[in-house]
Amino acid sequence: MTFQLPDRIDTRPIAILGAGTLGRRIALMMATRGAEVRLYDPNAEVRDAGVAYAREQLPGVLEKIADGKAGTIVGSDDMAATLKGAWHVVEAVPEKLELKLSIFKQIDELSDPDAILASNSSSYPSSAFASSVKNPARLLNMHYLMPPQATPVELMSCGQTDPAVIDLMDKLLPGYGLTPYKVEAESMGFIFNRIWAAIKREALCVVAQGVASPQTLDAIYCQALGTKSGPCRSMDAVGLDIVLSIEEHYAHELPGLSTAPRELLKKMIAEGRLGRKSGKGFYDYPPKKQR
Repeated sequence: MTFQLPDRIDTRPIAILGAGTLGRRIALMMATRGAEVRLYDPNAEVRDAGVAYAREQLPGVLEKIADGKAGTIVGSDDMAATLKGAWHVVEAVPEKLELKLSIFKQIDELSDPDAILASNSSSYPSSAFASSVKNPARLLNMHYLMPPQATPVELMSCGQTDPAVIDLMDKLLPGYGLTPYKVEAESMGFIFNRIWAAIKREALCVVAQGVASPQTLDAIYCQALGTKSGPCRSMDAVGLDIVLSIEEHYAHELPGLSTAPRELLKKMIAEGRLGRKSGKGFYDYPPKKQR
């Protein structure tokens, strides 16, 4: 199918659906070129926290972006109003296929016909929700890591994406302080997450089997590789509930994976240990005002 690339992208808004851990960070990066960024979430507490985070972090991020210009970040609980006029829509909702299928059906019905639709899913290829979009030529995966600290964005076709869409995003993203990488073939986990999934899963096994504490594991990992954050602390930053959702999907697609990582995550989540956002995970975190 053919697709007409959006025009007036410098003045039209950008819509981010989901104000959680990654949604608010994507909104932050998209607000560095002067446009309005609409951050949608039906949960008022999550939405307000997401908007507050993006606004608070924006000045510091702009200092690192050449020709950066502060945009306007607004929260919304109205899907239609969020999408109206937007040239670019990013889905950043939890890793649940039925939810994503439903969200993309709504996006397709309510968005402008020339809007580029992207999923930030870390494990589902956008081909999994292409059936919800009448013209999948405008649909692709744009997988962000953890901006602003990590700036890579992986671009992957849904199998029917117009190549011009990927080329356009590849050209535009550096202007937002991001580094695009094209995924040349459909891949569960893209490029980075395929490698990270193996490290993360083995780290969970090491802790679950009592081989080492999270602190010891992270210490040796950081010293050996010269990194600042080990696997356990990194999982705390993402959210252990999100990590579990991703692991459940991998287990469904790749039968035979060890159950130990998922069992450990379920136990921790049942104890209220979701990571940094709940104040405790593999590590304990003081209240925000004390950090």
